[in-house]
Amino acid sequence: MTMTTTLPIFDGHNDTLLNLYLPARGGGRSFFTRSEQGHVDLPRAREGGFGGGFFAVFVPPESAMEEPPDSAPDTTSGDSEVHRPLSSDPAYVQRTALAVTASLFRLEEESDGQLQVVRTVDELSDCLRQDVLAAVLHFEGAEPIDPGLDALYVFHEAGLRSLGIVWSRPNAFGSGVPFKFPHSPDVGPGLTEAGKKLVRACNRLGIMVDLSHLNEQGFWDVARLSDAPLVATHSCVHAICPSPRNLTDKQLDAIGESDGIVGINFYVGFLREDGKHDTDTPLTEIARHIDYIAQRIGIDHVAFGSDFDGATIPDELGDVTGMPKLVEALRERGYDDAALRKIAHENWLRVLRQTWR
Repeated sequence: MTMTTTLPIFDGHNDTLLNLYLPARGGGRSFFTRSEQGHVDLPRAREGGFGGGFFAVFVPPESAMEEPPDSAPDTTSGDSEVHRPLSSDPAYVQRTALAVTASLFRLEEESDGQLQVVRTVDELSDCLRQDVLAAVLHFEGAEPIDPGLDALYVFHEAGLRSLGIVWSRPNAFGSGVPFKFPHSPDVGPGLTEAGKKLVRACNRLGIMVDLSHLNEQGFWDVARLSDAPLVATHSCVHAICPSPRNLTDKQLDAIGESDGIVGINFYVGFLREDGKHDTDTPLTEIARHIDYIAQRIGIDHVAFGSDFDGATIPDELGDVTGMPKLVEALRERGYDDAALRKIAHENWLRVLRQTWR
């Protein structure tokens, strides 16, 4: 099975593991069989030139295990139930995180060499050259990590290479942004002392710290503490769409100054100026956010961060097979081959080479 494009795409975020794991989402479908459910499976990834990305492990509220809420709720509403703290039962959190993490390793085992969990940039580069789907283990929210950080070291040894401190809810390490529109990301306190300890430990171990979902005070705490490039794996531009999940100009400037990167989220409610949950959203809206970041902080600091299998995306894109349409839309806006390679994967490779140990 070969790709239909010679430009491999490495993506900043997907929720495919949870989509496969939860029966009410897509559980029961095979990752290795083409499906009409969800956004990503191996046949469709090949068709779309999808060379890999960050595969997120997310722990939903226990009520969501049977009938989960939308991962990206209607941003015109107030606080959603999923913005509330998780159950205080650490056994549930650990059990779920382990199960979803194990599902990625099972996919690797069952793939017969077609999918690899990568731990180094050299492994990632090799996968992109050899048409092997590269999967980076990412935690979306640090709830599975204890304040003493014992679990961080264990999960790192297992392959954890990227960690979002929070999802859009508070935890022991920091506070996330609410799903409100319009709203500023400047809401809530900064990192806790445990959160600051977590950032330092991630720097030592070479785990990328993801700033998507983190509130603004937490963002600036990470900027002060971290010696790695600043990264938001799946966020957009606040000046275009004033969702608190999007980044202000000051935040974008800080990311650029750190030689970091923003992966542009494809969720329609983070793309549109009106914040509406409307799938009749053209691909030019994704391109607008890419244009804005490229013009403000440079082409080296923008990439894709789709949120496949975790968000409502434009109809015109459809699923991962629509990625060549998006690449072509960017080409028509004047992005040449060198710029498209940077957006597609080279920027991610540079940042990871500076971050992973």
